Amino acid sequence: MEQKHDIRWYEEVDSTNNEMIRLSERLDNLSVIAAVFQTGGRGQRGNKWHSCRGENLTFSILLRFGIPSDTDPRYCSPLPAADQFKISELATIAQCRFLERNGIKDARIKWPNDIYVSDRKISGMLVENSLSGKHVRTSVVGIGLNVNQTVFPDWLPNPVSMAIITGMKYNTEELLSGFMDVFREKLTAGLAYGGGLKDEYESLMYRRGTESEFADLSSRPAYLPANPLVTGTGTGIKADGTVFRGTITGITDSGLLSVRLENGSVKHFGFKEIAYII
Repeated sequence: MEQKHDIRWYEEVDSTNNEMIRLSERLDNLSVIAAVFQTGGRGQRGNKWHSCRGENLTFSILLRFGIPSDTDPRYCSPLPAADQFKISELATIAQCRFLERNGIKDARIKWPNDIYVSDRKISGMLVENSLSGKHVRTSVVGIGLNVNQTVFPDWLPNPVSMAIITGMKYNTEELLSGFMDVFREKLTAGLAYGGGLKDEYESLMYRRGTESEFADLSSRPAYLPANPLVTGTGTGIKADGTVFRGTITGITDSGLLSVRLENGSVKHFGFKEIAYII
């Protein structure tokens, strides 16, 4: 059977993002590198990504922008650097829709790049872009999706997997091909032809419209460890930032998180400036 997508599987690699960056000049748009095991998987904000060998999906997708074609969905029209958060919108939406197709209906996007089911993390993502002038030249979208793993280390605060939720065992290669079907569909509807992604992203946001507790870390020294910025789980977060209650209303066009405070004003947060307290 002919392979639908250009997916290269590695038995072991340091990280699929690293390997994709090393090979990107020789690979076509929408090429995928996947690994049975990563020795140095990376997450957002310098965090490590934990995954047991062969139990989950760890992979990276190459997007190459500015290729002159308006008919082939494999190609991406030019993307201004100011709009690069649309890549995160595309990839997180695709993950939620993919999980829906596999029976997990309540997957939500925890801004900016994680996927949660209820209060538990099922997926994380690291997007690394290269720019050419005022435009994005290439983007490497690295995704780690918990699939068959059911036992996790104690230092992970709130993991979950597809298998834990559904009780099923999955073929990871088949799953990856199915995910790329969804990713290409969203690419065609969104980035490739200029369709809107922001509204759909906002409709899928974790805790949007629900008053919740957060920690404001916008004045926190940048040199402090980044791990507490991912999820707020107790005193470590509270000691480093001001705890407040607010309601997520959405995102700005550039991808900042918009939170309505108790006094009615709206504050915008960038990466590393806010933590969810769970």
